[in-house]
Amino acid sequence: MTDGAGSNIRSAYNVLFAIAAIAAIASALLGENARWLHYISKPLATALLLFIVVQTVTPVSKRYQWAVAVGLVFSLCGDIFLMLPQDMFVAGLICFLITHCAYIIALTSNVRLAAVPATFVACTLLALAIVWDLWSSLPAELTLPVTVYALVLALMGAQAISRAQHLATHSAKLAAIGGVLFLASDTLLAYGKFRFTIPFGPFWVLGTYYAAQWFIARSVAKSE
Repeated sequence: MTDGAGSNIRSAYNVLFAIAAIAAIASALLGENARWLHYISKPLATALLLFIVVQTVTPVSKRYQWAVAVGLVFSLCGDIFLMLPQDMFVAGLICFLITHCAYIIALTSNVRLAAVPATFVACTLLALAIVWDLWSSLPAELTLPVTVYALVLALMGAQAISRAQHLATHSAKLAAIGGVLFLASDTLLAYGKFRFTIPFGPFWVLGTYYAAQWFIARSVAKSE
């Protein structure tokens, strides 16, 4: 496949991803009347990002590429669990926990864990502060899973940021943006689910979520 053909395919997938993500957000806002569209568009958006990652010809490294791909596979499973009418929050939480572990594996492929200690301290303290603030609103059976998830998410975000601080490459900066947006998305999701109603919640939660995944998927390519 020529570089031009590969670029055209990636562009097409990016456009399709944007359409699917917008449809997922819009259908979530519309509620029951558009549930069928949500069931199609939400997993489709993540699947398209997976295709983009797998088809990247010049990745940062094979380990980075396939770790991100594994993360997106579990994100896809998590998307499905969280959109079902049954309460499968814990199953979705576990899937996204594995996603963040996979992303950490990718992000440590060329920069050691905690390369910038101050970043890790800041992200950990932020995660603990959010859990502490939500603690009284969490069901007892979810306090441990949510705490573990928050710490692993913070670890992923901190590694993405510190990696960008260490390498300062375009790819590393894209991953860092993705990590920060994932922190924002999951924080919004947690507050919206356990604390208070966020106006137009799906717009903010899914908007930051899909942006985070897109930046992480784009970070796989060595150069764009």
